[in-house]
Amino acid sequence: MLARILKPIPGALPGARASVALLLAINLLNYVDRYVLAAVEPLIRAEFFPEGAAGSENAQSKMGLLATAFLVTYMIAAPVFGWLADRWSRWLIIGGGVLFWSLASGGSGIAQVFWVMLMMRVCVGIGEAAYGPAAPTLIADLYPVERRGQVLAWFYVAIPVGSAMGYVLGGMMANAFSWHWAFIVTLPPGVLLGVLCFLRREPPRGGAERVTPVKRGASWADYRSLLRTRSYVLNVAAMTAFTFAIGGIAFWAPSYFYDQRGFFLEEGKAGLNKVSTIFGGIMIVSGLLATLFGGWLADRLRARVRGSYFVVSGVGMLLSVPFFLGTLYLAKWPAFACMAAAIFFLFVSTGPTNTALANVSRPGVRATAFALCIFIIHALGDAISPPLIGLVSDVTKSAEHPKGNMTLAFLSLSGFIGLAGVLWLVGARRLDEDTKRAAGE
Repeated sequence: MLARILKPIPGALPGARASVALLLAINLLNYVDRYVLAAVEPLIRAEFFPEGAAGSENAQSKMGLLATAFLVTYMIAAPVFGWLADRWSRWLIIGGGVLFWSLASGGSGIAQVFWVMLMMRVCVGIGEAAYGPAAPTLIADLYPVERRGQVLAWFYVAIPVGSAMGYVLGGMMANAFSWHWAFIVTLPPGVLLGVLCFLRREPPRGGAERVTPVKRGASWADYRSLLRTRSYVLNVAAMTAFTFAIGGIAFWAPSYFYDQRGFFLEEGKAGLNKVSTIFGGIMIVSGLLATLFGGWLADRLRARVRGSYFVVSGVGMLLSVPFFLGTLYLAKWPAFACMAAAIFFLFVSTGPTNTALANVSRPGVRATAFALCIFIIHALGDAISPPLIGLVSDVTKSAEHPKGNMTLAFLSLSGFIGLAGVLWLVGARRLDEDTKRAAGE
């Protein structure tokens, strides 16, 4: 299917489709490894912090730290690997990273105590940091700017689909065997994909663009130019607000629907599996359609709407807010329906915003541009939102809310979604000008 959709594009370099297919497969595994944890979080919490045992009183805050440990490591290591990817073979860096994080993800499955699980998530963060900044720059070098949005949208389909696969896989493995197997089964495909990276050929930097291919690392002037590019700064700020919101939603949604709202709670472990499967299905259908639609629409509007990549993203964010609010206050099935609509409008932005990052950064500094973005959006975004939501849930426990009031924490996330939309709409008027400057036009 991917080969048919990504039919030969004029200006694309040889081997582009095979490279994108491999990068997409890796990105799917990337998000499976991240979100399988969210699917089985209640079971891990019950094993590591039994109710009534020492430390169980703030167990949700501690479980939120598992997400933070991964993200803090990821965001700190990403600039290092971004700098390396601007100078060395990106395929070698990616292959090594995939092997390392796959081993660590498998190691999460054999963890018997909390601190071992915490260290494994740190190692997953290091491995994925080698992949995050390098992969989209390969795609940017393989495809011309006119079609880059559509291709990057296919690459970033892995965010909703891979995340959903993580929820579904986690729920299925935990229900059939134990939560440990949810992590262990990710090891073999990771090793295979990592080895395949070593067989790919490195494309020239800027090879598919109308500029002389870049053969050296970036200068300090190139790095400073990023901070003077207003559309890059506004894009990163908007992505930070978006990441804060979606990070909290993605980590806690299964627990929120199951523990807080009581959806299928009477069915026990099978009920948690059902919630994870439904939420995973929402992520696959809504996220997949939205990511592809957003990339396609932004490319189609590029010649007619100023700053189309930001306009599509900003409008999508604002449309998602009322549906997300409906998720928090409606009954079971209407709440799931609102979540499906909210996820759709949220993920419309995925392809366009990452395309904009590539378009406004010069080829020689592009990996560092993505790495700097990764550092900021996670440092101020989903590295802090999961434990904050867990903390709010812990401190609001009462007779009325014996498991805490996570709805209150989720309510605040709607403000961050709206803020992201406003920032993208403000940046739309500068995007085309900055894109031309980066391309040397």
